[in-house]
Amino acid sequence: MVLKEVLLVSAGAAAFIAAAPVVLGVAGFTGAGIAAGSVAAKMMSVAAVANGGGIAAGSTVAALQSAGAAGLPFIANAAVGTGGAVTGALFGNCLEKKPKD
Repeated sequence: MVLKEVLLVSAGAAAFIAAAPVVLGVAGFTGAGIAAGSVAAKMMSVAAVANGGGIAAGSTVAALQSAGAAGLPFIANAAVGTGGAVTGALFGNCLEKKPKD
């Protein structure tokens, strides 16, 4: 039982960490910059309009573009991995629930 839980938590953490760069790229946050016509471009446009034409340093768009270009820093990987671990644990908990008669 414990082995199954450890495997689910570990698999969740690994899956989320591996998926993060892929999700950023699909959203349009790439190493070459923000992809035209992407979700990232729409986010950048909204942020620029809200800030009078510029993107504020440290904003969500700036942080996501930085992660898309250079990868996630250790603390972000830890947060993403924690989210995956929690998801894996919840998934395992759902598998163990048995319907009441």
